[in-house]
Amino acid sequence: MQNRVAVFLTVVLGLWALVHAYVFWRLGSLPWVAHHVSRRGLVIAATALWASYLAARLLHTWKLEPVARGLELLAANWVGVVFLIFASFLATELITLGGWLTGRWTIPLRSVALALAGGLCVLGWIQALRSPAVRNYQVTLPGLPQAQDGLVVVELSDLHLGALIGKGWFERLVEQVNELKPDMVVIAGDLVDGDVARVEPLLPSLQRLRARLGVWAVTGNHEYYAGSDDCVKLMEKAGFTVLRNQWREAAPGLVVAGVDDLTASQQFGLTNDPLTAALGERPPGGTILLSHTPWQAEAAAKRGAGLALCGHTHAGQIWPFTYLVRARYPLLGGRYEVAGMPVIVCRGTGTWGPRMRLWQPSELVRVTLRSPAAL
Repeated sequence: MQNRVAVFLTVVLGLWALVHAYVFWRLGSLPWVAHHVSRRGLVIAATALWASYLAARLLHTWKLEPVARGLELLAANWVGVVFLIFASFLATELITLGGWLTGRWTIPLRSVALALAGGLCVLGWIQALRSPAVRNYQVTLPGLPQAQDGLVVVELSDLHLGALIGKGWFERLVEQVNELKPDMVVIAGDLVDGDVARVEPLLPSLQRLRARLGVWAVTGNHEYYAGSDDCVKLMEKAGFTVLRNQWREAAPGLVVAGVDDLTASQQFGLTNDPLTAALGERPPGGTILLSHTPWQAEAAAKRGAGLALCGHTHAGQIWPFTYLVRARYPLLGGRYEVAGMPVIVCRGTGTWGPRMRLWQPSELVRVTLRSPAAL
């Protein structure tokens, strides 16, 4: 397992270094940048920003929390900034064929690309601070009794509490969820970002999430990074029912099943079969599957799940990163039909990394369940 993590980190940090090298190389080609910043200064700045997030995490382990939080705020948002600069410069390279088509206009075009990236960053910050949009769906759930027709489920996903999400923003979110008057609230993973201790002060706010049939949750990959057992204990303190490769009957004729995160299982080399455990030997009725990562949907449908609620992808969070995410997660965001089973992938209620969203707004998913017998 340690070897897997080491290889993963090496690849990620290597790619991150290449992105910085390219961006600062192109910044150095702009006369108005080169006039004010030496080549050595650009190298120092690139190296410092490349290492800033790691440094913030290190300061956190040393209990230098005020400094760590400030640096983490800078470093996390820099992730979004440098990506948009990288994408803008790369688009310019493609349009101009590296400057071959445009000659002396190449440098002004790169300046325009940099300005465009700056404008997109501002727009991304504004979009991230808005309250999540509510996306409404109706799903006919096979096996759901007529008595449960019209039951409302509200899904939250990918809050990433404990990083850059503030208490005020989260408390407004809790009010927004409660105002929807759901019969059931489900949290499809990544409630915690990376440190349970940072989320514990939000426990009273978590306990204010209310629904007639309770609050249900599964783990995401970030719960594994933060320590899955500690995260589960926190959620149980909040009054949530946490499903770990198991099912429970939420109401007569309505089963909720949940699996531990499938990507974390892959990353950590776990060999168990979570879907069989979660969906096996359950009573008759309609079945909702909670799975943080939108994988194995066809297998879930074959095992009798009638609806899958997922998250994880953030729908890319920052365009055009969307296209890269879709290559690994074809079920990117919204509603899909897989082997006759509806799969709804929440774009994420919070944000990961940069406090930015670009044309992929955060959302709450509101699902009204319909009984086939009532149609």
